[in-house]
Amino acid sequence: MKILVTGTAGFIGAQLAHRLLERGDEVIGVDSVNDYYDVNLKEARLARLTGHPGFTEVRQDVADRAVMADIFAKHRPERVVHLAAQAGVRYSIENPNAYVDANLVGFMNILEGCRHNQVKHLVYASSSSVYGANEAMPFSVHDNVDHPLSLYAASKKANELMAHTYSHLYKLPTTGLRFFTVYGPWGRPDMALFIFTKKILAGEPIDVFNHGHHKRDFTYIDDIVEGVIRTLDQVAQPNDQWSGAAPDPSSSKAPYRIYNIGSNNPVELSRFIEIIEERTGKKAIKNLLPMQPGDVPATYANVDDLISDVGYKPSTDVEEGIAKFVDWYREFYKV
Repeated sequence: MKILVTGTAGFIGAQLAHRLLERGDEVIGVDSVNDYYDVNLKEARLARLTGHPGFTEVRQDVADRAVMADIFAKHRPERVVHLAAQAGVRYSIENPNAYVDANLVGFMNILEGCRHNQVKHLVYASSSSVYGANEAMPFSVHDNVDHPLSLYAASKKANELMAHTYSHLYKLPTTGLRFFTVYGPWGRPDMALFIFTKKILAGEPIDVFNHGHHKRDFTYIDDIVEGVIRTLDQVAQPNDQWSGAAPDPSSSKAPYRIYNIGSNNPVELSRFIEIIEERTGKKAIKNLLPMQPGDVPATYANVDDLISDVGYKPSTDVEEGIAKFVDWYREFYKV
């Protein structure tokens, strides 16, 4: 298939594009390669893709309406995976406008491109952050998610609502994937695993929010990519059993689906740090701090729908995943 993937210089996008190319798909990769974090890492990810004959790099911003319209019209992708976004809960408090441009305007441009070019399936990144103030665990796609705690979370919830509108009005099949704390080799430098590994190896103190009592459903990158590919291959269908009298948020009479992709096994942050210490052979110097604005104390994914619909459940345990990340980090940064 010809697949347009946005965010191909990003953590998940680069790994996904690599897997799609390996199985014989043609990938049009769109990324602005901005400087939100280390551009050299983004370039290194892209370098693994650019030599592949099936890969076409397009260095543009998804928030540019005219450019995105031209890309869709020129390449006519059959399916789209939209991963480009301004990420980060804490950064959304510092720079909210970036989230409007990338996550709302950018997503609108993707929807319009799909609508006008007969795209057969749009899969897009949502986030576990949409669960916000929800406390019922594990988080279920059948739960209401109307209480986000950060603008980042609100922008992802908005994406789900926008997608449903296009699924309803234009019969565009859309699937939203709520990712739960993705980690692994080639990961983002603003994420905890990267920051902790870097500072522990350098003998520098680490900031540990909520005094290490956070719980996160850490999900290994290979599991995320497998989940994306399986949902991409299974085009969203209308749910004939859906009722407006008792509306289920995860599906619709339109071709619309929402799935969690998480390990279904939350790990406390203090244990997460212990595993990094074990793998690096160094003790962390901890600066224990209270919970930050916009953060939630725990995430825990119910993945029953993912299992029943696409036959997949993430399976990489956190000890194995952290070991692979630390090994990659040492090799990539020559530590």
